[in-house]
Amino acid sequence: IGSGEQTGKGMTRAESADALNLILHGIPSPAQIGGFMIAHRIRRPEPQELAGMLDTYIKLGPKLISGKNQRCPICFGMPFDGRNRTSPIYPLTTLLLISAGQPVILQGGRKMPVKYGVTSDELFQSLGLNLKGLTIDQVNNGLLKNDFAFMYQPDHFLLAESLIPFRDEIGKRPPIASMELLWTAHQGSHLLISGFVHTPTEDRHRETMMLINNPNFITVKGLEGSTDIPISKACITGHMHENEERKKLILNPKEYGYSGKDIKWNNLDEWQDQALLALEGKGSLAKAFYWNAGIYLWFSGISPTLEAGLLKANALIETGMVKKKLQQLIDWRINL
Repeated sequence: IGSGEQTGKGMTRAESADALNLILHGIPSPAQIGGFMIAHRIRRPEPQELAGMLDTYIKLGPKLISGKNQRCPICFGMPFDGRNRTSPIYPLTTLLLISAGQPVILQGGRKMPVKYGVTSDELFQSLGLNLKGLTIDQVNNGLLKNDFAFMYQPDHFLLAESLIPFRDEIGKRPPIASMELLWTAHQGSHLLISGFVHTPTEDRHRETMMLINNPNFITVKGLEGSTDIPISKACITGHMHENEERKKLILNPKEYGYSGKDIKWNNLDEWQDQALLALEGKGSLAKAFYWNAGIYLWFSGISPTLEAGLLKANALIETGMVKKKLQQLIDWRINL
């Protein structure tokens, strides 16, 4: 992969899986690992290479299983290195979805290179919910009981955690970061929703999902590559469903009266105030919260249309159901 335009070539799926397995177990030298990561970064991973990496993560990583009669969960795929320009909305969206009976699975880790942005753990912690220090069995029980699970890499996937120093030293997101947008610890049927920034990334993700036979997949050109849908402009989404051709959908908040400014990220204390107000339908994050919640209620199939999703989101927020769900999660965590 690092031999240049004339002699370089992509790995097969099996070779890519083997390469990542070797790296995770620390068998190559640090120079070999760093060289592999940066060469792969420059050349960009091919779909079959991403599929091979996913094979290794699925084999070696933690595993979560839904209940027999539980709804198909939504698994959000977002950059592990967090956010530092726009205020996150997804923790609020997650709370609303599980209030409506829609299971959600998130994943992340501690502050990570290269962005070192605010993490999912920090955001939920600021709302009073501690998601660290749980065993994977406790996380899975939380999925069954509360419709919510959070895979925290330092607790649940130490092999992957061992790669953080390399990510820091090469100074760029390695191809593993692209693969993380497509991986979930959940086993079985789920709806994977992955954020992206550049169109070539979306194309690679779509081809990768076809290779690994994941029939339910949505891409979102969200804020900073996340799944948070902006209110400042129209958002491009791509939909793949079983036995259907890929569909492109553009979501324009102006058409529904939800346009506005995307709120800038400043610090965790400010976000905490914004988020707690938004849970009551107030403050600067409220409009973005309503918009995202309505869309994802629709995408999940709980609401038959976007209009119905927006109405349901309003009802759940205004009746206090979302704040009540947050408190239930806090109580569950305290009593473990």
